[in-house]
Amino acid sequence: MAERTSRADIEIRDDRASGKLLAYENGEATGVIAYFVMDGEPAALVAVHTAVESGHEGKGVAGALVQEFYVMAAREEVPVVPLCSYAAKWALRHPDLAPVPSAELVERAKEQLQAHPEL
Repeated sequence: MAERTSRADIEIRDDRASGKLLAYENGEATGVIAYFVMDGEPAALVAVHTAVESGHEGKGVAGALVQEFYVMAAREEVPVVPLCSYAAKWALRHPDLAPVPSAELVERAKEQLQAHPEL
């Protein structure tokens, strides 16, 4: 079952089975973070790509998605590895909300993604 979170007029749903964190406005899909759960110890949530639908840019959709991604990881007590360029830039702008993962964790995430590009 997908988990739902609401931020103002943006509703965010986690579809773990498909590896997508989805944003909706008024029932319309407006953005997504594609991600995977990294194998091994420690586990981590790995953001691979963030996209916002045309016409919804500049409304805070991508930022709300990335922030919820970090909240989700904190709830699960796992780190985030932001391989997605948008998520990485967001993390740099919000160091209080986005702990920096270890270089070893980032390397493991890259290796897993390279070995399984379907992720």
